[in-house]
Amino acid sequence: MARTLRAPRLAAALASVLLLMGTATACGGDSGSDTSGTTGKDAAGDSAFPVTIPHKYGNTTIKSEPRRIVTVGLTDQDAVLALGKVPVGTTEWLGEYKGAIGPWAADKLGGGAVPTVLKDTGTGPQVEKIAALKPDLILALYSGLTKEQYASLSKFAPVVAQPKEYNDYGIPWQELTKKVGTAIGRPAEATKAVADVEGKIAAAAAQHPEFRNATGVMATPYEGMFVFGSQDPRSRILTNLGFKLPEGLDAAIGDKFGANISKERTDLLDQDAIVWIVGDVAKDSAKLHKDASYGDLNVVKTGREVYIHETGDYGNATSFVSVLSLPYVIERLVPQLAAAVDGKPATKVEQPAS
Repeated sequence: MARTLRAPRLAAALASVLLLMGTATACGGDSGSDTSGTTGKDAAGDSAFPVTIPHKYGNTTIKSEPRRIVTVGLTDQDAVLALGKVPVGTTEWLGEYKGAIGPWAADKLGGGAVPTVLKDTGTGPQVEKIAALKPDLILALYSGLTKEQYASLSKFAPVVAQPKEYNDYGIPWQELTKKVGTAIGRPAEATKAVADVEGKIAAAAAQHPEFRNATGVMATPYEGMFVFGSQDPRSRILTNLGFKLPEGLDAAIGDKFGANISKERTDLLDQDAIVWIVGDVAKDSAKLHKDASYGDLNVVKTGREVYIHETGDYGNATSFVSVLSLPYVIERLVPQLAAAVDGKPATKVEQPAS
């Protein structure tokens, strides 16, 4: 499933995820060899433990500082790295990066061993390969982990699954970072990391008061026109910068992170700015413009479109929406948004160099 979660393929993978409810409590797993993933910081020590973290399938207690962390959640590794540890295993999602670590996070390895990369082949996590890594903590916060998968993984180590308060793959990056901080014994560092990134976003918003109360939406041309809703982390990039999402957006897509809309609802796309995540900027924009239901909208006629190439580092970072990828994204996205909403149709929305 992980490979299908690239922005244009996100819907197909998650539409089939059953929202199974249940309660389970993870037990401790074999810690294996003492290979700490600490980089440049002192180990938290067991004074921060035990901690208990609630999630979709119950509560998980972590009794001591984890040293062999495996991330099943598709962006969870960034939070672990930001807090000074290196996972022994990560799950590949976007970019096919070494260790499943994007360029925005690579410097956080700090000389540590590159994680073993796991894959989701469409049937869930690779349980046997995860077990072979002898984890003492499995993180699955940005995930669609099922109850059965949670139970299987819990046989080897404590598992922190996605929170029940949000749709699958809907946890905000701030909460993900803080939950990881709690799980690995570094809550203060997590709070600071979140505050630092929130400060950068707030500074960008303050420099662009025109974003305040402007409307914006994120979409992708997946099987037509796929729009991301308020619970998708990508949409929250816009709202954190001051944009408002279209009225009635969530009502139109239902209880999901996003959905395809009919041509009768392209009014949802006619906003002060629209951000398209596409496979090929030239080809996909041309195809969209040929469709009169979209091409005749004011958002097109007045030059308020932003395009992001999905398979480049910028596109990958945009879909990651993590404590480490967001500064990388903001640096590139904000100038594009500013050009889109400046009220001058002749202003070209430039593509970043990378």
